[in-house]
Amino acid sequence: MPRSLSTKTFFGLLSAIIFAVALVGIMYKYVEQRQRMRMHAAVEVGGDPRRGEAMFIQYGCGSCHALKNVRTASGMVGPPLDGVALRMIIGGHLSNNPNNMEKWIRDPQQVAPGTAMPDLNVGAGDARDITAFLYTRAK
Repeated sequence: MPRSLSTKTFFGLLSAIIFAVALVGIMYKYVEQRQRMRMHAAVEVGGDPRRGEAMFIQYGCGSCHALKNVRTASGMVGPPLDGVALRMIIGGHLSNNPNNMEKWIRDPQQVAPGTAMPDLNVGAGDARDITAFLYTRAK
């Protein structure tokens, strides 16, 4: 004859199951939100966030800027870029919008002569993709 669970064990198992279901729900919402942010950034900017991440790495942006979960992005010269889409100002001078972000990425010296950010000769398409990628990086 099977032994019945004690009340304490029953509620412990029930709590564990509820916690696991809640955790799966939170993870699902997180993935869904990231996907929605990527699509919104792509539409808003007209760029490809996935390609933008590759361009961010290729141009060496991470040698100056930190960005969580991006390989090689551990720089300490420029500001960390997580949450850059939520900031009001870009480069200390421009209001934060896709056109200004692209302008800053393409020609920072024109925006702020003498800035530490170098002109990397980023093309228009690459700047658009990097902008789309950065706009997916909410905190």
